[in-house]
Amino acid sequence: MSSFKGKVAVITGAGSGIGRALALNLAARGAKLALSDIDADGLAETVRAVEALGAEVKADRLNVAEREAVLAYAEDVVAHFGRVHQVYNNAGIAHNGSVEQTEFKDIERLMDVDFWGVVNGTKAFLPHVIASGDGHIVNISSLFGLIAVPGQSAYNAAKFAVRGFTESLRHELVGSGVRAVTVHPGGVRTNIARNGRLHSDPKGLGRSKDEIADEFEAIVRTTPERAAEVIHRGVDSGRARILIGADAHVFDLLTRITPTHYYRVLGALERALTARAGRRPSGRAGS
Repeated sequence: MSSFKGKVAVITGAGSGIGRALALNLAARGAKLALSDIDADGLAETVRAVEALGAEVKADRLNVAEREAVLAYAEDVVAHFGRVHQVYNNAGIAHNGSVEQTEFKDIERLMDVDFWGVVNGTKAFLPHVIASGDGHIVNISSLFGLIAVPGQSAYNAAKFAVRGFTESLRHELVGSGVRAVTVHPGGVRTNIARNGRLHSDPKGLGRSKDEIADEFEAIVRTTPERAAEVIHRGVDSGRARILIGADAHVFDLLTRITPTHYYRVLGALERALTARAGRRPSGRAGS
Protein backbone atom coordinates (compact mmCIF):
# COMPACT_ATOMS: atom_id res chain seq x y z
CA MET A 1 0.00 0.00 0.00
CA SER A 2 1.81 3.10 -1.24
CA SER A 3 -0.77 5.63 -0.09
CA PHE A 4 -3.38 6.01 2.64
CA LYS A 5 -5.55 8.38 0.63
CA GLY A 6 -9.09 7.05 0.22
CA LYS A 7 -8.36 3.90 2.23
CA VAL A 8 -10.69 2.79 5.01
CA ALA A 9 -8.91 2.41 8.35
CA VAL A 10 -10.36 1.00 11.58
CA ILE A 11 -8.83 2.16 14.88
CA THR A 12 -9.82 0.85 18.30
CA GLY A 13 -8.95 2.81 21.41
CA ALA A 14 -9.20 6.02 19.36
CA GLY A 15 -10.35 8.20 22.25
CA SER A 16 -6.87 9.17 23.43
CA GLY A 17 -3.15 8.50 23.21
CA ILE A 18 -1.73 6.57 20.29
CA GLY A 19 -5.22 5.78 18.96
CA ARG A 20 -6.12 9.45 18.66
CA ALA A 21 -2.74 10.25 17.11
CA LEU A 22 -3.20 7.45 14.56
CA ALA A 23 -6.60 8.89 13.65
CA LEU A 24 -5.25 12.42 13.20
CA ASN A 25 -2.30 11.20 11.17
CA LEU A 26 -4.51 9.12 8.88
CA ALA A 27 -7.02 11.95 8.52
CA ALA A 28 -4.23 14.25 7.35
CA ARG A 29 -3.25 11.57 4.80
CA GLY A 30 -6.78 11.43 3.38
CA ALA A 31 -8.00 8.13 4.85
CA LYS A 32 -11.59 7.32 5.79
CA LEU A 33 -11.91 6.39 9.45
CA ALA A 34 -13.92 3.96 11.57
CA LEU A 35 -13.10 4.97 15.13
CA SER A 36 -14.12 3.28 18.38
CA ASP A 37 -13.45 3.52 22.09
CA ILE A 38 -15.16 2.60 25.32
CA ASP A 39 -14.69 6.25 26.41
CA ALA A 40 -17.47 8.09 24.58
CA ASP A 41 -16.27 11.55 25.61
CA GLY A 42 -12.70 10.94 24.49
CA LEU A 43 -13.96 9.45 21.24
CA ALA A 44 -16.14 12.49 20.57
CA GLU A 45 -13.12 14.75 21.02
CA THR A 46 -11.13 12.70 18.52
CA VAL A 47 -14.02 12.82 16.05
CA ARG A 48 -14.17 16.61 16.24
CA ALA A 49 -10.45 16.83 15.59
CA VAL A 50 -10.40 14.53 12.54
CA GLU A 51 -13.54 16.06 11.08
CA ALA A 52 -11.82 19.43 11.27
CA LEU A 53 -9.21 17.91 8.94
CA GLY A 54 -11.95 16.92 6.49
CA ALA A 55 -12.00 13.19 7.21
CA GLU A 56 -15.05 11.00 6.66
CA VAL A 57 -15.68 9.33 10.01
CA LYS A 58 -17.84 6.60 11.50
CA ALA A 59 -17.60 6.61 15.31
CA ASP A 60 -18.95 4.01 17.75
CA ARG A 61 -18.61 3.27 21.43
CA LEU A 62 -17.15 -0.24 21.61
CA ASN A 63 -15.77 -2.60 24.24
CA VAL A 64 -13.27 -4.76 22.34
CA ALA A 65 -13.58 -7.48 25.00
CA GLU A 66 -17.19 -8.11 23.94
CA ARG A 67 -16.78 -10.48 21.00
CA GLU A 68 -20.29 -10.40 19.60
CA ALA A 69 -20.27 -6.62 19.69
CA VAL A 70 -16.97 -6.54 17.78
CA LEU A 71 -18.28 -8.96 15.16
CA ALA A 72 -21.42 -6.84 14.69
CA TYR A 73 -19.31 -3.70 14.57
CA ALA A 74 -17.20 -5.10 11.71
CA GLU A 75 -20.33 -5.77 9.67
CA ASP A 76 -21.60 -2.25 10.37
CA VAL A 77 -18.31 -0.69 9.26
CA VAL A 78 -18.28 -2.65 6.01
CA ALA A 79 -21.93 -1.78 5.39
CA HIS A 80 -21.07 1.89 5.89
CA PHE A 81 -17.85 2.15 3.86
CA GLY A 82 -18.16 -0.84 1.51
CA ARG A 83 -14.75 -2.25 2.43
CA VAL A 84 -11.91 -2.11 4.95
CA HIS A 85 -8.21 -1.84 4.13
CA GLN A 86 -6.50 -1.39 7.48
CA VAL A 87 -7.24 -2.37 11.09
CA TYR A 88 -5.31 -0.92 14.02
CA ASN A 89 -6.04 -3.04 17.10
CA ASN A 90 -4.84 -0.45 19.58
CA ALA A 91 -7.22 -0.53 22.57
CA GLY A 92 -5.54 -1.54 25.81
CA ILE A 93 -5.46 -1.19 29.59
CA ALA A 94 -2.76 -1.52 32.25
CA HIS A 95 -2.40 -3.20 35.63
CA ASN A 96 0.38 -3.08 38.23
CA GLY A 97 0.80 -5.86 40.75
CA SER A 98 2.90 -8.89 41.63
CA VAL A 99 1.81 -12.39 40.61
CA GLU A 100 1.26 -13.27 44.27
CA GLN A 101 -0.97 -10.28 45.03
CA THR A 102 -2.83 -9.85 41.73
CA GLU A 103 -6.24 -11.48 41.69
CA PHE A 104 -7.41 -13.83 38.94
CA LYS A 105 -10.14 -11.40 37.93
CA ASP A 106 -7.56 -8.65 37.31
CA ILE A 107 -5.51 -10.89 35.03
CA GLU A 108 -8.64 -12.02 33.19
CA ARG A 109 -9.83 -8.43 32.73
CA LEU A 110 -6.50 -7.35 31.25
CA MET A 111 -6.26 -10.38 28.97
CA ASP A 112 -9.84 -9.82 27.79
CA VAL A 113 -8.95 -6.35 26.54
CA ASP A 114 -5.25 -6.46 25.64
CA PHE A 115 -5.14 -9.93 24.08
CA TRP A 116 -8.66 -11.07 23.29
CA GLY A 117 -9.54 -7.58 22.10
CA VAL A 118 -6.81 -7.93 19.49
CA VAL A 119 -7.99 -11.41 18.54
CA ASN A 120 -11.60 -10.23 18.31
CA GLY A 121 -10.71 -7.29 16.10
CA THR A 122 -8.44 -9.37 13.89
CA LYS A 123 -10.94 -12.20 13.41
CA ALA A 124 -13.87 -9.84 12.82
CA PHE A 125 -12.17 -7.76 10.16
CA LEU A 126 -9.70 -10.19 8.56
CA PRO A 127 -12.09 -11.56 5.87
CA HIS A 128 -12.95 -8.01 4.84
CA VAL A 129 -9.32 -6.88 4.72
CA ILE A 130 -8.42 -9.94 2.64
CA ALA A 131 -11.33 -9.13 0.33
CA SER A 132 -9.86 -5.68 -0.22
CA GLY A 133 -6.76 -7.39 -1.63
CA ASP A 134 -4.53 -4.61 -0.35
CA GLY A 135 -4.45 -4.15 3.38
CA HIS A 136 -2.91 -4.43 6.82
CA ILE A 137 -3.75 -5.85 10.23
CA VAL A 138 -1.72 -3.72 12.65
CA ASN A 139 -1.65 -5.09 16.21
CA ILE A 140 -0.21 -3.01 19.02
CA SER A 141 2.01 -5.02 21.35
CA SER A 142 4.55 -3.22 23.54
CA LEU A 143 8.15 -3.03 24.67
CA PHE A 144 6.72 -5.41 27.30
CA GLY A 145 6.07 -7.84 24.47
CA LEU A 146 9.87 -8.02 24.13
CA ILE A 147 10.98 -7.97 27.78
CA ALA A 148 9.40 -9.05 31.07
CA VAL A 149 9.49 -6.87 34.18
CA PRO A 150 8.39 -7.22 37.82
CA GLY A 151 4.84 -6.18 38.57
CA GLN A 152 3.71 -6.48 34.94
CA SER A 153 3.08 -10.22 34.60
CA ALA A 154 -0.46 -9.85 33.25
CA TYR A 155 0.48 -7.07 30.85
CA ASN A 156 3.60 -8.99 29.76
CA ALA A 157 1.50 -12.10 29.14
CA ALA A 158 -0.98 -10.21 26.98
CA LYS A 159 1.62 -8.34 24.96
CA PHE A 160 3.80 -11.41 24.38
CA ALA A 161 0.62 -13.19 23.25
CA VAL A 162 -0.20 -10.40 20.80
CA ARG A 163 3.30 -10.70 19.39
CA GLY A 164 3.05 -14.47 18.87
CA PHE A 165 -0.48 -14.29 17.49
CA THR A 166 0.43 -11.61 14.96
CA GLU A 167 3.68 -13.20 13.85
CA SER A 168 1.86 -16.47 13.18
CA LEU A 169 -0.82 -14.61 11.24
CA ARG A 170 1.88 -12.89 9.20
CA HIS A 171 3.09 -16.25 7.88
CA GLU A 172 -0.46 -17.37 7.13
CA LEU A 173 -1.11 -14.26 5.04
CA VAL A 174 1.85 -14.67 2.69
CA GLY A 175 0.56 -14.33 -0.87
CA SER A 176 -2.79 -12.84 0.18
CA GLY A 177 -1.90 -9.20 -0.43
CA VAL A 178 -2.46 -8.50 3.28
CA ARG A 179 0.28 -7.89 5.84
CA ALA A 180 0.14 -8.48 9.58
CA VAL A 181 2.24 -5.96 11.49
CA THR A 182 3.35 -6.06 15.13
CA VAL A 183 4.05 -2.73 16.83
CA HIS A 184 6.24 -2.51 19.94
CA PRO A 185 6.06 0.96 21.48
CA GLY A 186 8.45 1.78 24.28
CA GLY A 187 7.51 4.54 26.70
CA VAL A 188 4.91 6.81 25.10
CA ARG A 189 3.24 9.78 26.84
CA THR A 190 -0.28 8.40 27.10
CA ASN A 191 -2.74 8.03 29.98
CA ILE A 192 -2.47 4.23 30.15
CA ALA A 193 -0.39 4.25 33.36
CA ARG A 194 -2.65 6.83 35.03
CA ASN A 195 -5.83 5.01 34.01
CA GLY A 196 -4.55 1.52 34.86
CA ARG A 197 -5.34 -0.46 38.00
CA LEU A 198 -2.84 -0.70 40.82
CA HIS A 199 -2.86 -3.72 43.11
CA SER A 200 0.63 -3.19 44.48
CA ASP A 201 3.63 -1.00 43.73
CA PRO A 202 5.92 -3.23 41.61
CA LYS A 203 8.98 -1.62 43.24
CA GLY A 204 7.68 -2.26 46.75
CA LEU A 205 7.94 1.42 47.69
CA GLY A 206 4.31 1.99 48.61
CA ARG A 207 3.70 4.55 45.88
CA SER A 208 0.20 5.51 44.78
CA LYS A 209 -1.06 5.04 41.22
CA ASP A 210 -0.62 8.76 40.53
CA GLU A 211 2.96 8.68 41.85
CA ILE A 212 3.79 5.76 39.57
CA ALA A 213 2.18 7.58 36.64
CA ASP A 214 4.11 10.78 37.46
CA GLU A 215 7.39 8.86 37.46
CA PHE A 216 6.51 7.14 34.18
CA GLU A 217 5.56 10.42 32.51
CA ALA A 218 8.75 12.10 33.76
CA ILE A 219 11.05 9.65 31.96
CA VAL A 220 9.24 8.90 28.70
CA ARG A 221 10.15 11.02 25.70
CA THR A 222 8.08 9.70 22.79
CA THR A 223 4.84 11.54 22.03
CA PRO A 224 1.74 9.79 20.65
CA GLU A 225 2.12 11.91 17.51
CA ARG A 226 5.65 10.64 16.97
CA ALA A 227 4.51 7.07 17.61
CA ALA A 228 1.75 7.41 14.99
CA GLU A 229 4.18 8.80 12.44
CA VAL A 230 6.61 5.91 13.01
CA ILE A 231 3.78 3.38 12.71
CA HIS A 232 2.50 4.81 9.44
CA ARG A 233 5.96 5.06 7.94
CA GLY A 234 6.53 1.43 8.86
CA VAL A 235 3.18 0.32 7.44
CA ASP A 236 3.76 2.31 4.24
CA SER A 237 7.22 0.79 3.76
CA GLY A 238 6.06 -2.80 4.33
CA ARG A 239 7.67 -3.40 7.73
CA ALA A 240 6.59 -6.56 9.54
CA ARG A 241 7.63 -5.32 12.95
CA ILE A 242 7.77 -1.71 14.11
CA LEU A 243 9.76 -0.55 17.15
CA ILE A 244 8.97 2.85 18.64
CA GLY A 245 11.46 4.76 20.76
CA ALA A 246 15.10 4.30 21.67
CA ASP A 247 14.13 2.10 24.63
CA ALA A 248 12.36 -0.40 22.37
CA HIS A 249 15.36 -0.55 20.02
CA VAL A 250 17.86 -0.94 22.87
CA PHE A 251 16.00 -3.70 24.68
CA ASP A 252 15.16 -5.51 21.44
CA LEU A 253 18.90 -5.68 20.77
CA LEU A 254 19.67 -6.59 24.37
CA THR A 255 17.28 -9.55 24.40
CA ARG A 256 18.94 -10.85 21.25
CA ILE A 257 22.40 -10.59 22.82
CA THR A 258 21.50 -11.87 26.30
CA PRO A 259 17.99 -13.30 26.35
CA THR A 260 18.26 -14.67 29.90
CA HIS A 261 20.21 -11.88 31.62
CA TYR A 262 18.73 -8.62 30.37
CA TYR A 263 16.98 -8.31 33.76
CA ARG A 264 20.33 -7.24 35.21
CA VAL A 265 20.29 -4.16 32.99
CA LEU A 266 16.68 -3.55 34.02
CA GLY A 267 17.74 -3.77 37.65
CA ALA A 268 20.53 -1.23 37.15
CA LEU A 269 18.15 1.08 35.31
CA GLU A 270 15.56 0.76 38.10
CA ARG A 271 18.15 1.66 40.75
CA ALA A 272 19.30 4.66 38.72
CA LEU A 273 15.76 5.95 38.25
CA THR A 274 14.94 5.35 41.91
CA ALA A 275 18.04 7.24 43.01
CA ARG A 276 17.15 10.06 40.65
CA ALA A 277 13.73 10.27 42.27
CA GLY A 278 15.29 10.26 45.75
CA ARG A 279 13.84 6.89 46.71
CA ARG A 280 15.43 3.74 48.14
CA PRO A 281 15.96 0.98 45.51
CA SER A 282 13.82 -2.08 46.06
CA GLY A 283 16.58 -4.52 45.09
CA ARG A 284 14.00 -6.81 43.48
CA ALA A 285 14.95 -6.66 39.82
CA GLY A 286 18.43 -7.74 38.86
CA SER A 287 19.31 -8.99 42.32
